[in-house]
Amino acid sequence: MGVRVSGWKLERGQREALLQRFPAAYEIVVCDHVTLKFGGRPGFEPADTSAEIIGFANDRRGVQAAIVEIAGLSARPDGGVYHITWSLAPGRRAVESNDVIAEHGWAPLPIGVPVELKAASWPPG
Repeated sequence: MGVRVSGWKLERGQREALLQRFPAAYEIVVCDHVTLKFGGRPGFEPADTSAEIIGFANDRRGVQAAIVEIAGLSARPDGGVYHITWSLAPGRRAVESNDVIAEHGWAPLPIGVPVELKAASWPPG
């Protein structure tokens, strides 16, 4: 069995509403989950949670990500930043969001946008 990803998924209806409010910058729309950790044991899922989108990162070369605050923190336990990969240009990968945020930083929103996240675990894709 491969390494699993644990985190949270967005509900489909909520996803569509968020994409209406914050349009995708690139043609491949991801906007479906927030990663907590890689390598969780099968069946491990964090609790459902409320969160806020507090900003966006965009390298202007094909990676757009929303920065998420969970329980008042945007920093993940592994040192990364909670985020939702929002959209990608062809040839770019969602995992690149971590590097884009670290290298380019992110722009805060004037006010956080609430999101409800559903606990989940899934095989990496």
